[in-house]
Amino acid sequence: MWGRRTGTLLRVSGLWPTGVLRRRPLNCNAASLAGSNSLRCWNCGGLEGPLRGDRFFCPQCRALQPPDPTQDYFSLMDCNRSFRVDTAKLQHRYQQLQRLVHPDFFSQKSQTEKDFSEKHSTLVNDAYKTLLAPLSRGLYLVS
Repeated sequence: MWGRRTGTLLRVSGLWPTGVLRRRPLNCNAASLAGSNSLRCWNCGGLEGPLRGDRFFCPQCRALQPPDPTQDYFSLMDCNRSFRVDTAKLQHRYQQLQRLVHPDFFSQKSQTEKDFSEKHSTLVNDAYKTLLAPLSRGLYLVS
């Protein structure tokens, strides 16, 4: 039910992979959830794995992939790494990401995708709360 909606949201928002390789693909090994250098999707075993942008979904099977543990809050929320942040843009990005990864949209998916969805959603919430408040944003920049 949500599969078509997610794909449509990805295409409309410009987040769906176009087949152009950019940075290092996200680790996709479901057994380890992180730490593996595997370029394979956990679901379909596709060799390419997620290709670009937010790297949330596999381009072949559209399965939600595990979160990238190396991605910082600024890159996740598509903000410049500085103290000054456009809060309207931050809020828009937060809503956009939650429409993609919120656990409510994965209720009919596999348990693995449900778990990945919870982790992505938690990461997005933490990033939003941290970058929204000036004090926590400053502390995050210093750390």
